[in-house]
Amino acid sequence: MGHRRDFEILFVGLKPGIHEYSYEINDRFFEVFQQQDFRHCKANVKLTLDKNNGFMLLKFEIGGTLEVTCDRCNSNLPLELWDEFHMTIKMVEEPELMNGQEEDPDVYYISRSESHIDVANWIYEFINLSIPMQKSCNYEKMDGPYCNPSARDTLKKLEPEDKEQKDNPIWKGLEKFKNLDK
Repeated sequence: MGHRRDFEILFVGLKPGIHEYSYEINDRFFEVFQQQDFRHCKANVKLTLDKNNGFMLLKFEIGGTLEVTCDRCNSNLPLELWDEFHMTIKMVEEPELMNGQEEDPDVYYISRSESHIDVANWIYEFINLSIPMQKSCNYEKMDGPYCNPSARDTLKKLEPEDKEQKDNPIWKGLEKFKNLDK
């Protein structure tokens, strides 16, 4: 649990301006969180902190790879991560009240008496947001190098053989309005 302190940034002693941090994230990082939909994570997070009077701007650059399960063929599928996220941290007197009222998820309030910010939860969230909702091998052909051939064959057998379009009686008679001149 001691490695969690690696994600705390002591910002009180920092001079105003830009400061850079780098984090290498692997599966061990996710052990304290719920079970993940991915494995073999090798992510690199570059954090740029721009300290100003009364607020800080954080820019998270997520890169790396991880492995997910294909939604179509249930095969292991490697994914490249690349995304960028921004956070604004404002120092106020009543941060709980302000965080409760804030509608922008990219703005977070901390107390003026705080000296540290913990970025672990944001890194967790941003890595998860970098993963696409639909995870599948080459969608059209399903012939990628990671695609499960037996699942592909089964899905092809389930496709309807009669591919001709049948006229829907609901639309009958509407074709006469198709090419009317105005």
